[in-house]
Amino acid sequence: MFESIKNKKNLLGTELINAGLITQEQLDEALAYQRNHPELKIGEIVDMLNMCDKVQLLNVIAEKLQLKPAVIDDTLELDYTKLLSRDTVINSKAIPFEIDGNKAKVAFADPDNVRVVESVKLQLLNIGLEMEKYVTLNSMIVDKVKNVKNVQDKYVDTNEKDTTVLVDNIILTAIKQRASDIHIEPMESKVRVRYRIDGELVTVSELPKQRQAMIAGRVKSISNMHQEITTDQDGSINDYENYSIRVSSQKNINGEKFVLRLLKKSGSVRKLFDLGFPNDEALVKKAFDKRNSIIIVCAPTGEGKTTTLYSILDYLNRPDINIVTIENPVEIRMPGVNQVEIGHHTSFAGALRTVLRQDPNIILVGEIRDKETAATAIESGQTGHLVLTTVHTIDAIEAITRIRKMGISDYDVSSSIVTIISQRLVRQLCPKCKKKHKMTQEEREYFERVEKVSGVNLDIEHANMYEPKGCKECNNLGYIDRIGVFEILCFDEMLKDMIADGKSAIDIRKYAMENTEYRPLIADAAKKCLNGITTISEIDKKIVI
Repeated sequence: MFESIKNKKNLLGTELINAGLITQEQLDEALAYQRNHPELKIGEIVDMLNMCDKVQLLNVIAEKLQLKPAVIDDTLELDYTKLLSRDTVINSKAIPFEIDGNKAKVAFADPDNVRVVESVKLQLLNIGLEMEKYVTLNSMIVDKVKNVKNVQDKYVDTNEKDTTVLVDNIILTAIKQRASDIHIEPMESKVRVRYRIDGELVTVSELPKQRQAMIAGRVKSISNMHQEITTDQDGSINDYENYSIRVSSQKNINGEKFVLRLLKKSGSVRKLFDLGFPNDEALVKKAFDKRNSIIIVCAPTGEGKTTTLYSILDYLNRPDINIVTIENPVEIRMPGVNQVEIGHHTSFAGALRTVLRQDPNIILVGEIRDKETAATAIESGQTGHLVLTTVHTIDAIEAITRIRKMGISDYDVSSSIVTIISQRLVRQLCPKCKKKHKMTQEEREYFERVEKVSGVNLDIEHANMYEPKGCKECNNLGYIDRIGVFEILCFDEMLKDMIADGKSAIDIRKYAMENTEYRPLIADAAKKCLNGITTISEIDKKIVI
């Protein structure tokens, strides 16, 4: 029996080709992806990579498994949470979709998993229902789970008495509102809940103080923290499909504060130009089409460095090269890329030394934090590899100083680093409701100062100015999503010689401004403001002239 099931799984790719749903090249791509993600089945990968129509894919899978297919979509009216908990639906990849008398019809994304099927069957028997098994796609279950009832448009339901449902509601509402972080903060007489949305902290709810202990207990429970420990802890929540949630607790004078970082597992990689990178193909090639060198992206924490690295990888990725990433954690899964997630007992430097024995062409190192990682990365760049990494500094020139202060020699810095990018994220004006206005004298003087310090002609006379207004699309904030502002420093031979000779950051900046394409962050930020993408007030939060 088990051999028969195994053969059916192995033949699924062939069946999809015979049905005209995918090509052999697509199957090869799916198999390559499966080698890096062995926990996923071919059908799930084909669906994940959007290789064919979902319903047609489901019908082929159902025929192979000799089960009835179940299309789970918005027409499903059954409140499945009355039969199975949301956690069970997510973890079991199973969802009840119809009740017929005393029989519950349940769709499974993995109906061959005997343990899961029996567990769901037993839970339904406990409430007096027999089970009829169907097959569906996991993506259909995920889409349905996302549309859970009782998720508010903007605010958490403070009247919810069940603490389990309340915490679930807090997390689901944050996901719906595109929040990157959730802050659950004990105050003197209440518990405050705030979301960080597009870089800004927004208060969404204030809960009674007497609920503090129950909320803390629930968060600890689902993030695998010790209940009895009230000192600092780290945990993680994996019950929300497509999201990995990192949890940090810290005791303050009013109790334990929790911060939940929401990381989307399978978000799509954005193209460089979509991030706000200058739309100049020649500059992109000059900055990234390199070998035997290091490319650094630098910015403070939370300014989108990792997103930019992913976009650079996407630009460089080809079937004939081996790309390996070393990350903590892996934030986006990239087909065709070997991604390594380091744990508590592994360092970036240690993982990098192992990766060097894996015949890589391009290596992404999540962050250079110390001399050991910096030295290993530089050695990698000097021995035939292209290394992409990040450093925490305020601008591109200061990244040189930071690497020097780690104990790396001027010669090694000049001989290995070829491109340094600095960036910030600013909120974008909502395109639906932004309002045009005539440039004020104060705004004109601002842009004149930018021209003076950056050496860039901004063509102020022909520019339009826009301001936030607020509408339903942007939750009346006037802004929606964020965009990057960039400065790019590409090393030429003279710049390399200056670094090797130990020249100061002041001398390097002066030369770069006068002899290369390098312009400071404020220049790109001002251009985006004059193009109606953002505002002076947003720029002022991130960049000082």
